[in-house]
Amino acid sequence: MNTFGRIFRLTSFGESHGKAIGGIVDGCPAGISIDMAFVQSELDRRRPGQSEITTQRKESDRVEFLSGIFEGKTLGSPIAFVVWNKDQQSRDYDDLKDVFRPSHADYTYQQKYGIRDHRGGGRSSARETVARVVAGAIAKIVLKDVGVDIRAFVSQVADVVIGRDYRELDLSLTESNMIRCPDPESAERMIRKIGEAAALRDTVGGVITCVVKGVPPGWGEPVFNKLHADLGFAMLGINAVKGFDYGSGFGGTLMTGSQHNDIFVTGKGGVHTLTNHSGGIQGGISNGEEIYFRVAFKPIATLLREQETIDRDHNPVKILPGGRHDPCVLPRAVPVVEAMAALVLADHYLLQNLYI
Repeated sequence: MNTFGRIFRLTSFGESHGKAIGGIVDGCPAGISIDMAFVQSELDRRRPGQSEITTQRKESDRVEFLSGIFEGKTLGSPIAFVVWNKDQQSRDYDDLKDVFRPSHADYTYQQKYGIRDHRGGGRSSARETVARVVAGAIAKIVLKDVGVDIRAFVSQVADVVIGRDYRELDLSLTESNMIRCPDPESAERMIRKIGEAAALRDTVGGVITCVVKGVPPGWGEPVFNKLHADLGFAMLGINAVKGFDYGSGFGGTLMTGSQHNDIFVTGKGGVHTLTNHSGGIQGGISNGEEIYFRVAFKPIATLLREQETIDRDHNPVKILPGGRHDPCVLPRAVPVVEAMAALVLADHYLLQNLYI
């Protein structure tokens, strides 16, 4: 499927080396003022070539809206947009036409469809996330009107981990460095780690943490569309993602029930929890606390060095991929994580309003 969401829906289209990437957002309420500069700034955070630790493909990624917005406000009709590809170097992929790159979607796409676009991975390329970021920016604008704030940051690169709870960090520092880590000392070590991998023509993975503030109690469904389940579905649909947990996550398995249960207190602004092991979600429904979760990203599969693989006839071959690739996807994935979280939360916001 190429459509995400139930009420606030994104349908995306385009391939990495095609003419454009684009999408249609349907279900956005009418009368929402769209800050075009903000939407573009979100794309700028995702675009390639923004630092020495990202792919050097040069794309300005300027979004062009085709419908659904008039005099700066949404009409309630489908919002169509396009981002034109400008810097494709498809010749870099000529040698991959008849071979399958290790740990990529090349083989599975060929098995499913009987045909594939080998140029940069085609539809399976992370360039498709351009559409998610544009739609996510619109969702963020919708959510901002109801006080919801979404912030993601890099919390781990390979074995370099921020050793502090997110509540001890100044998240306003996230954009102060090229790795998008709000802890300056950890950021320096992360950047060095990526540089070391790149020097060896290798790649590294890591973890992005996302914190959502301002979600009121009551969003989410109690059975098949639990809020955390929809967030997990969204995150696991991002390229290179291998894991998702929220609240205490897998760490909660090391606790007893008495240690893990959240303690409710009543104070200014209503009921709060002292511990929030639940990650702001209980029974699949938001409880009014901060929602926080983590997303694990694998090392990028494309290595700029010789590897063993197979060709269309299943013969063993060796390849030396060309092209321009990220040694670590994490810095550019931060806005993608935020965008997908925004799409889920905008959808649940609209769903909740159906019952009011």
